[in-house]
Amino acid sequence: MASSESLVFLPLGGAGEIGMNLNLYGYGPPEKRQWIMVDLGVMFGDERTPGVDVIMPDPEFIFEQRENLLGLILTHAHEDHMGAVPYLWPELRCPIFATPFTSALLQAKVSEFDEIDGLPITEIPLKGHLKLGPFDIEFITLTHSIPEPNALAIRTPAGTLLHTGDWKIDPDPLIGQQTDSEQLTKIGDEGVLAIVCDSTNVFTPGRAGSEGDVRDNLMEVIQELKGRVVVTAFASNVARLQTIAQVAEKTDRHVALVGRSMFRMVGAARSAGYLDNIPPFIDAADAGYLPPDKVLYLCTGSQGEPRAALSRIASGTHPHVVLEEGDTVLFSSRVIPGNEKSIFALQNSLVELGVQVMTEKDHAIHVSGHPCRDELTQMYQWVKPQIAVPVHGELRHLVEHEALAQSLQVPETVVAPNGSMVEFSDGKARIVEEVPSGKLHLDGSVILDSMGPTLKERRQISFAGYVHITCAINKKGNLLAEPRVHFRGIPDSEEGDLAYEVGEITEEVILGNRMNRRGDLSLEERVRRAVRQYISGQTGKKPVTVVDVIQV
Repeated sequence: MASSESLVFLPLGGAGEIGMNLNLYGYGPPEKRQWIMVDLGVMFGDERTPGVDVIMPDPEFIFEQRENLLGLILTHAHEDHMGAVPYLWPELRCPIFATPFTSALLQAKVSEFDEIDGLPITEIPLKGHLKLGPFDIEFITLTHSIPEPNALAIRTPAGTLLHTGDWKIDPDPLIGQQTDSEQLTKIGDEGVLAIVCDSTNVFTPGRAGSEGDVRDNLMEVIQELKGRVVVTAFASNVARLQTIAQVAEKTDRHVALVGRSMFRMVGAARSAGYLDNIPPFIDAADAGYLPPDKVLYLCTGSQGEPRAALSRIASGTHPHVVLEEGDTVLFSSRVIPGNEKSIFALQNSLVELGVQVMTEKDHAIHVSGHPCRDELTQMYQWVKPQIAVPVHGELRHLVEHEALAQSLQVPETVVAPNGSMVEFSDGKARIVEEVPSGKLHLDGSVILDSMGPTLKERRQISFAGYVHITCAINKKGNLLAEPRVHFRGIPDSEEGDLAYEVGEITEEVILGNRMNRRGDLSLEERVRRAVRQYISGQTGKKPVTVVDVIQV
């Protein structure tokens, strides 16, 4: 166990995967340690989680000691850092601290949840300070792909920790200030016990690139296009939205926002003092009356989300936007790992319409918001930490980041996947405890454990199908009618005789049960096992099988 009055770090999300970040810092004796939480994010479901749109870290560890949780601090407004707040805060009931843009966006998001009547959010100014129990926290301005990203210098009696959040080094960020390298250097000179640092692009050499360069490249590309232009980008990249509006103005086009999150993001940006110097946007319905070469649509859906604006445009089901041959769609975004199939399917649908598709692979119209290797090296040179703790990455990212830190002569490194409690003591770091960690799935409006039976059964149905058998018997155990067999998602031959054979097997089992009632298994279970075994032999599938035996 950790020693008395110790300083610990505990990731419950984002260390071992990219997304759903949840970080805990604790100080004090184990039995009454005080905690702060940094970020509370989500990731999104895919074909492996049928019916699930949102996946969250399981915060059961901190739920059990919420009386010792001093507050939740949000580093920035991306969904993978704050998206779980509306779902999990009702169990936490702790104060929330964020800079103005993040606060505005979170309030707008929470307003859609009827069960939450506002949040106790305290706005912290850029470069502000916050004191929570033994933690003295300084917000340090960085650059990223969203306004107001912050590193946190967390000063404690045991030393100073630097939590970077998401960041890059952008010399021309367009919106917001440049990375505060002077303050990072100052903190490094004061002495940093440990850095907890973004690992997303650790395999990528060089630097991520600047939003200023993207602006120039979009201008060069769009001014050559003749028909309608659609640009799809992450709505949270407010600098990109501003760039597109300015490019449209200079190329004599009017910008129409398409997609709810675009409107939400623009509203939050303007409430925080951004996007004041761009022309007004027009309605998508009104844009349809303009000549094609006078329109630029700014759309959600860059990741191929089926309900997002661009997917509906590609399928011809959007009420206001229609594309045709001669039009162009620019994907000013990256492909998030896991979304390749949906994105490529969307792009193929657009090409089928005769639309030209451009991406960051063939035109320099996007840059990452995360640090590449040269930027990571620069951060370590500024901060000079005694200990490096990689986060925000899959295990392969964390291990590579550890190797990079070691090559930069960082004295101590530790890879701590979700659930690993790291104690910092005497300039050393060691994992002293493993606590439960996992995922929660938002299934409709219900939050479920990812390992629970509901989702396990749904996955099985999606992969292997479903069979339902209903039988009616009398008190002697005789069948009163032929069993009724219903299949869903089970392969069958052209003759369709599988259902007939299943009915025959069911009758045989019932007959055998009438003649010999001994045994531990119920009649329903005997039928279920026999049917699954037969279907598996015929199709290679083991479907979810439900048997109802009704005695009349």
